[in-house]
This record gives sequence, C-alpha cells and structure tokens, in this order.
Amino acid sequence: LHFKNSVPSVVPSSPLWLASVALMVQSVISTSSTYRRPAPGGGGKRTGLMERTLILLDVNTRSPVQVLNDNFLSLQLDPSIIKDGWLDFLSSKRLVTLARGLSPAYLRFGGKRTDFLHFHNLKNLAKFRGPGPDYYLKNYEDDIVRSDIALDKQRGCKLANHPVMMLDLQREKAAQMQLVLLKEQVSNIYSNITITARSLDKLYNFAECAGLHLVLGFNALQRNPDSSWNSSSAFSLLKYSAGKKYNISWELGNEPNGYRSMVGQTVNSTQLAKDYTMLRTLLQSVRYYSRAHLYGPNAGPPRKNAILLLDGFMKNAGSVVDAVTWQHYYMDSRVTKVEDFLKTRLLDTLTEQITKVLKVVNSHAPGKKVWLGGVGPAWAGGTSNLSDTYAAGFLWLNTLGVAAMHGIDVVLRHSFFDYGYTHLVDQHFNPLPDYWFSLVFKRLVGPRVLAVRVAGLQRKPQPGRVIRDKLRIYAHCTSFHNHNYVKGSITIYIINLHRSRKKIKLAGTLRNKTVHQYLLQPYGTDGLHARSVQLNGEKLLMVDNETFPELKPQTLRAGRTIAMPPMTIGFYVIKNINAYACRR
Repeated sequence: LHFKNSVPSVVPSSPLWLASVALMVQSVISTSSTYRRPAPGGGGKRTGLMERTLILLDVNTRSPVQVLNDNFLSLQLDPSIIKDGWLDFLSSKRLVTLARGLSPAYLRFGGKRTDFLHFHNLKNLAKFRGPGPDYYLKNYEDDIVRSDIALDKQRGCKLANHPVMMLDLQREKAAQMQLVLLKEQVSNIYSNITITARSLDKLYNFAECAGLHLVLGFNALQRNPDSSWNSSSAFSLLKYSAGKKYNISWELGNEPNGYRSMVGQTVNSTQLAKDYTMLRTLLQSVRYYSRAHLYGPNAGPPRKNAILLLDGFMKNAGSVVDAVTWQHYYMDSRVTKVEDFLKTRLLDTLTEQITKVLKVVNSHAPGKKVWLGGVGPAWAGGTSNLSDTYAAGFLWLNTLGVAAMHGIDVVLRHSFFDYGYTHLVDQHFNPLPDYWFSLVFKRLVGPRVLAVRVAGLQRKPQPGRVIRDKLRIYAHCTSFHNHNYVKGSITIYIINLHRSRKKIKLAGTLRNKTVHQYLLQPYGTDGLHARSVQLNGEKLLMVDNETFPELKPQTLRAGRTIAMPPMTIGFYVIKNINAYACRR
C-alpha cells in the first residue's frame, strides 16, 4: 500500500497532521488492494481484523520530550560473585569485551547482599572464600594465586585467558554455591560476605577496563548501640580506594524498607536521612572523594512502606543525594510458562510504579534525577529456560522504553553476570538474548526521547486498545556514538506481542524515507524459549574473545511498509530525516 505523494508533511499533533492522516486513510481505502469480503462459497480465507490493520506512525522531530543520561542503560553486579568465586574471573578477556560493548554505563556493585558486606584491608584472604570440594580446593586456590601474580605484572588493564580446566572447576564450585545463594534469597536470611582490598582491586580493574563507572554500596546494617550508622568500615574502604585513586560513586544500603523482614531491625526514614548526611560528610572529609557522587536510598518497589520511607527520606535528605534510586521487580522465580512474559498487564505495572515514585520525588525536589535499579525479568534467581530466553526480552525492552518516556535517568540491569537465570551473560561467558537486545539498543538508541503518534485503518480514528497494548512503539534520536549515522537520524524500536504480523506505514515527517531495519528474532526451533538470537536472519555469535559480530542492517526502500512478524522485536533507523531535535 502506498500513500499519494500529494499529501503534505506537517508537524505531528497539529490539526493539519490529523487531516493528513485522514487523507492517507482515504487514499488507502480507495486503492484496488483494499480488503473485500470473499464471495460466499468462494473458498477464500478471510483475513482477520488484526492481521489486515495498517498502523500509521509518525514522530515529533521538533523537540525531545526527555533527555536522559548518556549511561541510560547501565549494569549491576551482585556481591554474591565474591562468595561463589566468579569475582576472580572478572579479568577474563571475553567478559571484559562483553561489558565494554555496553559502555558507556554505570556498574552498580550491590543488591540484597550489600548490607552484609564487610571490608578488610588485606590483599588476599583465602579463608574468606566460598567453600569448594576438598579434592580440588587447594589446587584451585593455588591457580587463583598464580593468576593474580601474573595479572599484577601487567600494566594498565589486567586481562587473562583462563585455562579451560580452571573454568570447569570454577563452574563446579559455583554450581554448589548457587544452591546456598538461592536458599538465602528465598528464605531472606543472608550470611556475611568479606570484600578484601584484593577483591576491590579486581572489581575496579574490571570496571575500568570495560569503560564502566563503578558505583559501590556500603553496608547500612552496621549500627552503633544508639542505632546510628557505624561508618568505621566505610571509612577504611574510602581511605584505601582514595589511596589507589579509584574513581567511584557511592551509595548506602539496599531496600532499607525491607530490613525488618531480613534481620528484624528497622531503620526509619529520619534515621536513614541522618545516615546519608553522615556519609556525605564522610566523603567530604576524604579529599579525593570530596566531590564524589552519592546515590540513594535504593527503596524497594513503591508499596506502602517503601513510599513512606522514600517520602520521609526526600523531606530530610533529598538534597544530599545526586539522584534518587529505587527498585522494581516484575515477577518471582515461580513463573512456569512463557505466556507470563507476554501479559500486557505485567508490562504496564512499571508505568504505575514510576508514577508513584515521581510523585513523591517531585513533591520535595522537582527535577531531581531518578534512577531505576535492580531491574530484571524475575527475582529470586529467575527461572531456567524462561527468564534467560528470548521471551524475557519483551519485558526488558519495554522497561527501557517506558522508563525513557517517563524521564528515568538511568536503568540498572540486574545482573550483567551472576548466578541464577536473570543475567545478560551465562557462566560460559556466552551472551544471552537480553545481552544482544542491550547491545543493539546501545549501538542505535541515544538519550533524546521523541514523542510517537499512531493512527490506524479501523472504524475508530485510533487503533483499538488491543492493538496499542500489544504493539509498543518508542522513538529516540539515534546514538551520537554510532558513526554509521549522521546527527539528525532517528531510531524507532517496536515490540510486537501479537500472534500475527503487523504492518506499519511511516507517515508525516517520516514518509518516503529510507529505513535501516534491525529485526531480532529467536534462532532455532525453540521459538520464544530460544537462548540464541538472529539479526535479519543471521545468528548473532561472538567472532572471538575480543570481536563482536557485525550488526548488518537490512535496507528498506523509501515508502515501503514495515512488516513486523508476530512476537518479535525490531529497531528501525530513519537515517536521512535530519530531525531538528537530533541535530544538536
């Protein structure tokens, strides 16, 4: 279907734009290819209303509705990697390469176990490592020490290619520890974790080599008899990291509204505000960190207790933090079917929660930056063959789109590399589907968010609710870091949750423009359960430990209708539009 060339291009949201859409609709209806009911007994199969609906899409290119942090899509690592031994393997050349692919970004080292971290200024402390099978523990520890000695001799980034046998032993150890970690998470009872100077060195080396900015959390449950925060361990860590000139931002605690259920201890908003004020003073007392950024309070999902805590914190310490942080979870590990990831009601819960948080923040500090942390498809470790598959990508991409439209400055993905089934990279250092979605997002999507306008060929002027809810469309200026596209280009990303193909026609300012398509689909016969992804028909695989596959677009000629296959995700770059909002 093609629109008449005589329809003028006008600014979206104006009456002229709506008039142009109406002319396009009339033009399409008048063409010979218009749908007609087959004659009785003709044997033809009637096309469903959903299948034949044509979506008309335009974007406001005059000005962005939001401007986000350059590090909008960022990452999180859980302190459990100290316990299960994976911290010792963050120097892996392949792992660093994969993390670098998602830079620039923040790397938050935190989670539930933040409040069980204890710092010891010791270079190596083998007795604090997690347990491993006796028959190989001594040799395993010796291998780690030899690897550390070899890394210490390197200048700059310290990278390693670990022997296969060493990695196999580590996976065996991690598998045993994973049972312990999952039990802790489900029971909500956690054991202490020691972070040594050597551990901090390895963590910072990983962040620095990957081009990530480290955000490190202090234990907020270390308390004095009068319930005030005991900052002695934090001060020791600050002195050590300042001596090493580590460029780190800081936070205190994780989900303080949940302390009662974890340890039977309560920290109210007034006390938490005093603790953050004390931490700010402590940072200012260490010359190297006198201007360091501080984020918090890492409140939990905005239910009653979390909202009350956030409100009190903002009232007493809103000016102390550089950005307000909170957490969001979609579902728990009891999810058993892929259909759960396709529920529009589930996807819409984030909008409701963002609205609640922004209302509290803006009532005390209008314009204060807000970060969303702890985001993943499922908590409590996720579910194998579900939260680590293509299906989970619908939740992840929708999270990015919704958060961007509401002006959430940074979204922290839990977790980049971890135990369980909610990470981006598995324990064989292979990217999972959400990693590839994140990589394409980083390459194509910039921080300037644009308003989308949609109309449809139906009896109603707007697409029906089912069409809108299951076809989610977001638009940004194309990333300035992508040198394949000039400033002024636009990236649209679309999530099609329908079980039928959807046709999308670019209208208004987008009409008759050349489009580069990046269509991401499951690879293989597992469908939405696939753990591999294809881009425009080509399976995405790392070439080697240091080389990404080429992300080749498919060029759609000017005026061609975009055809979105059922239950897929696509990115579309309009490269020659010279959008005013994207030129600056």
